Amino acid sequence: MSGQTFAQKALARAAGLDAVEVGQVVDARPDIVLSHDNTAAIRRIWQEFGQERVLIPERIAITLDHAVPAPTTKHAQNHAEIRRFVQEQGIRHFFEVGRGICHQVLSEEALVLPGQLILGADSHTTHYGWLGAFG
Repeated sequence: MSGQTFAQKALARAAGLDAVEVGQVVDARPDIVLSHDNTAAIRRIWQEFGQERVLIPERIAITLDHAVPAPTTKHAQNHAEIRRFVQEQGIRHFFEVGRGICHQVLSEEALVLPGQLILGADSHTTHYGWLGAFG
């Protein structure tokens, strides 16, 4: 994969390809999919598509870290919905209130490694570049 940018290499690996070209659309499978308190909203959209089970629960990481402790009843209800979702789906990389900020937790738990593709529902997911991952 010489002559490829870091982003191209990460995308090619996650798509099972030898190389990718700039502008190419690929079907890549992220190594980790990250979400946090907004998972409740994402879950509702996901269910509207008729999905019942997540494809690879081992690749999902969810933290409760943005609205903690829950400042409103609605936030508390969302947290409860997220906990149910995690339980129903068998998601083992779930980090409760007080565990830490999602990016810090995933780093500490070695869930993000060099060369990986990280799909995150957070604007700071690009910071995984410090670990040599593409987010």
